[in-house]
Amino acid sequence: MRERATALLDAYATAGLTIVTAESCTGGLIAGLLTDIPGSSRAVERGFVTYSNEAKIECLGVPAATIEAHGAVSEETARAMAEGALAASRADVAVSVTGIAGPGGGSAEKPVGLVHFGCARRGGAVRHLERRYGDLGRSMVRLRTVADALELLEEALREG
Repeated sequence: MRERATALLDAYATAGLTIVTAESCTGGLIAGLLTDIPGSSRAVERGFVTYSNEAKIECLGVPAATIEAHGAVSEETARAMAEGALAASRADVAVSVTGIAGPGGGSAEKPVGLVHFGCARRGGAVRHLERRYGDLGRSMVRLRTVADALELLEEALREG
């Protein structure tokens, strides 16, 4: 995954674009992977770890009504997190993740392994991706989430 992240950062730097992350269930793993690579400051603008609902509201401007109506783990919240990350940064592209890594916290409607992603490019539409990884264990759900977040960032660069 490190080679993929290195290539992603090189492509963003070449394009003159920067990334912001807004993470809940991954707790900063996406930003951590990216910033572990020397020279990452050319393409990583900042990252937000907004684990609590209050952090999503205060740091990213996610409307409390969105969380109340749809929950923290929802398409609507993931989209709002991506939009909020762009609004609260100088970055060009945002990726957001919110999900249930487990082992507890799931329900029939929102099972362990459910993750919602948002990806937004400044001036463009917000993309959404939903993954249902299943109850693979906390670490595996989080790692798969990081891999899919990288894919969304790759797609955002190609779509530009």
